[in-house]
Amino acid sequence: MSVRDALVDAYLAHLKVERGLGALTVEAYAADLSGLLAFLEEESVELDEVDPATLSAWLLSLSARDLSSRSQARHLSAVRGLFAWLLREREVRRDPTTLIDSPKKLTKLPTVLSREEVARLLVAPNRKKDRGRRDAAMLHTMYAAGLRVTELCTLGLGDANLESGFLQVLGKGDKRRVVPLGVPARKRIEAYLPDRGRWARPGEPALFVTSRGGPMTRQAFWKNIKRYAREVGITKNVTPHELRHSFATHLLLGGADLRAVQAMLGHTDISTTEVYTHVTGDHLAAMHEKYHPRG
Repeated sequence: MSVRDALVDAYLAHLKVERGLGALTVEAYAADLSGLLAFLEEESVELDEVDPATLSAWLLSLSARDLSSRSQARHLSAVRGLFAWLLREREVRRDPTTLIDSPKKLTKLPTVLSREEVARLLVAPNRKKDRGRRDAAMLHTMYAAGLRVTELCTLGLGDANLESGFLQVLGKGDKRRVVPLGVPARKRIEAYLPDRGRWARPGEPALFVTSRGGPMTRQAFWKNIKRYAREVGITKNVTPHELRHSFATHLLLGGADLRAVQAMLGHTDISTTEVYTHVTGDHLAAMHEKYHPRG
């Protein structure tokens, strides 16, 4: 057994005996550290010779094996624990992991409905019925303004200025923003308002209410949107948030300015909005590959 292997075995024993970690957890640490040991053996590098450049090369080898950034970060976490222990035991003179940044976790790209899927979803409610008129108004408003489901359900009757075509939206952190509404959404709200007048309890401030007179809840609207998606044959996991994602993506695909989309979504940080540029970038790349003669 090499010195490297003996030191790692001693560290694993420390985890089991002194720190009281379970057998499965220790096995997971051993599996993650085995990759480093194999790399160091191949490079003929001892543990006390490992420096940041060595660890960077090791991380590159993990990336070359198509390990996700999450898996790479987990491997690095195990190595950080090993070197912290080796330093305390004076088996190494320095901890080379202190200068290594964790691999960035890739942001999960949002699910986005196509324009055709959104169009099918928006016409799903039966507008010959009062509940259908309300649901059509809610779906159109959410998509037209890119609202969070909580923002949609807490809209006040006075927040929708149908004459000017704007919504006053109360977002996160009690910050208000003004968002354009668009003609189709305005027409759907206008068609629904007589139903609201019959349903709403006296003094009820909410724009969207149930037949019982109180405000529509997030959970009820969530169920409604999933039901309508099933009815029109959309197989994606459709939630209110996906409709908001679709709003942002379709704006950017249409040439909207990123800062304008940020303002309409109510994002404080532009980096939050920039995730949609990855989605539109993927779309443009697919179009280029499909239609360009040299794609």
